[in-house]
Amino acid sequence: MTKMKAGIIGCGNISGIYFTNLKNSPWVEVIACADLVMDYAEAKAKEYGIPGVCTVEEMLARPDIDLIINLTIPASHASVDVAALEAGKHVYSEKPLAITLEEGREVLNKADLKGLRVGCAPDTFLGSGVQTAKAAIESGLIGRPIAATAFMMGSGPEAWHHNPEFFYAPGGGPMLDMGPYYLSALVELLGPASRVSASAGIQIPDRSIGSGPLQGRPITVQTPTHLAGTLDFENGAIATMITSFDIFGGSSLPWLEIYGTQGTLSLGDPNYFNGEVKLRKQGSDEWKTLDPVFECGQNERGLGINDMIESIHSNKDHRASGRLAYHVLEIMQSFQQSSLEGRHIVLQSTYHYGKLPAPQQADLG
Repeated sequence: MTKMKAGIIGCGNISGIYFTNLKNSPWVEVIACADLVMDYAEAKAKEYGIPGVCTVEEMLARPDIDLIINLTIPASHASVDVAALEAGKHVYSEKPLAITLEEGREVLNKADLKGLRVGCAPDTFLGSGVQTAKAAIESGLIGRPIAATAFMMGSGPEAWHHNPEFFYAPGGGPMLDMGPYYLSALVELLGPASRVSASAGIQIPDRSIGSGPLQGRPITVQTPTHLAGTLDFENGAIATMITSFDIFGGSSLPWLEIYGTQGTLSLGDPNYFNGEVKLRKQGSDEWKTLDPVFECGQNERGLGINDMIESIHSNKDHRASGRLAYHVLEIMQSFQQSSLEGRHIVLQSTYHYGKLPAPQQADLG
C-alpha cells in the first residue's frame, strides 16, 4: 500500500516527536515542512531528512501532498486548517482544535463540505494507559462509573520555554493547553459531557520568562491561570476538575481517577501514552496494578494520524477526530463562561465514536 504523503506546518518544539515517530509510520510519509521562520523549517528538514522545505503557500499548492499536519500555535490552528481543507487536503492539528467555538465549527463544516477528514491531538487516550482503564470499566471491574477527578497542578511553562507568551494569551492557559489530555481521556472513559459549572481566575498575574534569550522579560497574562469546576456526563457521572499554572509548591493530588460502585481506578498522567493503572476494589485496602492491554511507549504522538489514515482507507470513523476535539473545546470554553456568567453551562455538542457527519453539515450534536 502506498503511504499518504504529508507536509508539516510549524517546526517548533513539538514538531520533533512527530518527525521522529512518523519516520516509521506504515501509513504516512512526511515529504515537506514549512514554518513562518524558514530557518526553523530548514533546520528540521536537515535534522530529520525531510526532502522538501517550502513556504506555507507553496505547501498548500503542492498536488503530491494529501495531508497537512498542523503544529502551529493555538491561535493559528483554525486558519491553517481551513486553508488546508480549502486546498483539498486532509488535516490533523495539534490541540486545541481552535480557540473559539465559531472557528471550530468553521473547520468541521469546511471539512464536511469538502469531503475531507479533520483529526486533532491529543491522541494520548489511544495509548495503553487510558485503554487499559477503559477495558477495566467495560469488564465491570469497578461497577457503574459514578464520579471522577482530574487534576493538572503546575507552575506554568515560563521556567523552561524560551518563548512562552502564547501560553498566557487567549487560546492558552492551563485549560486549553493541558485540559485536552484530561478531557479526551474522560470522554473516552465516561462518554460525552452534558453540563459544566466552574470558577476561573488569574491568581498570579506577575510572571516573566525564566530562560533563553528573552529571560527576564515580563509576561502579560491575558487568560485564566486557575480553573476549577465540575462536569456532568450524559451517563450520570460527575467529575471534579482543576487545571492550574498557579501551583508553585507542587501537589500530591492524583492525575486522574475514576470511581465506580464497586471500586476505583487510578491512572497516570494523561499527557503520556502509557503509565500504570491501579485498581482498588470495594472492601480492599490494597491497590492492584493492572496488566496493560498492550505495550506502549511514553510518547507515541502520531498514533492519531496513523489511525485517521487507516480509517480513510477503511471508510470508517477515526478516533482522534475533529468532532471529539470540538466537544472538548466546548467543555473547556464552558469553564470560563460558567465563571463569567455565574451559572451552569449546558453543552450544545456531544460526541459518539462511529457516528460520521451527515453530508453538507458537520454533526456537532
